[in-house]
Amino acid sequence: MSKTVFPAGYVPALGLYDTQKAIGLIKNIFLKKLCVALHLKRVTAPLFVDPASGLNDDLNGVERPVGFDVPALERDAAVVHSLAKWKRMALAQYDFHPGNGLVTDMNAIRRDEVMDNLHSIYVDQWDWEKVITRADRNVDMLKSTVQKIVDAVCGTLDELKWEFPALEHITLCREVTFVTAQELAERWPEQTPKEREARITKEHGTVFVMGIGGALANGKPHDGRAPDYDDWTMNGDILFWDSVLDCPLELSSMGIRVDTDSLRYQLAEAGCEARAELPFHKALLAGELPLTIGGGIGQSRLCMLLLGKAHVGEVQVSLWDAETREACAQAGVNLL
Repeated sequence: MSKTVFPAGYVPALGLYDTQKAIGLIKNIFLKKLCVALHLKRVTAPLFVDPASGLNDDLNGVERPVGFDVPALERDAAVVHSLAKWKRMALAQYDFHPGNGLVTDMNAIRRDEVMDNLHSIYVDQWDWEKVITRADRNVDMLKSTVQKIVDAVCGTLDELKWEFPALEHITLCREVTFVTAQELAERWPEQTPKEREARITKEHGTVFVMGIGGALANGKPHDGRAPDYDDWTMNGDILFWDSVLDCPLELSSMGIRVDTDSLRYQLAEAGCEARAELPFHKALLAGELPLTIGGGIGQSRLCMLLLGKAHVGEVQVSLWDAETREACAQAGVNLL
């Protein structure tokens, strides 16, 4: 059953040709602003990894990676879910120093994704990671980085409007409201985490929800988060209010990464102690990897937000079921 819905009277602000032109402009402008703001250099990255390396992102722990055999190597390979762990290994290998980092285009296939207006089985994002010092592992550093990313998003929208006046009606809130998942649970205890996110984001426009992965006071986590990349006490999601879909749009999941102590604790909490024997985890526990902050920023999500699109298929090419295609056709939505 299709989960696609469209607001009444929805009409795309830009046609197909201008949409393609605008997507290219967004990606070029935003990447430049992000690199300047966070001191990042672009690098190349893998599309697939060795499943035995421990480098693939487990997301919520239930998603199945797309795998295939490689006869020439007599082993299997897995398409990445994200590059959360690979980036940290790369920073060590490439000899990045504190205050500097990398960014790359990450393309993934998430075959178990439930598809709707915001979700596709194809994922494209800017994966970034930056070396920090021990003194930088604090919430102030996290908040400062979030604000810089939001400034880059809003600055990109400003430049986009100069080129496409038809987008003048699109507005974003530059000031980030920071709130913890625990604070949301205390404010709206009877509502689900997603309902809480919707209420706080509609109220403030741009929100960063902190503390995702660990159990809250009610014994339940706000949302799932793998135990071996983000420190659950210093991470979160950047949410913008999407006025077209009338819902929050999660643009980025990010955080200060685990150190040896938080990795041991979170592996135990998640019942994943066996991962400590994987190559990535061994290197981290041995102190061979730098302390970092990092995250992923959705490319198609950003294009949707800045172009006022109602469906992710308007800004990326993917596969859709017949019901979704029919719903889009009836709404006058052009799937790429």
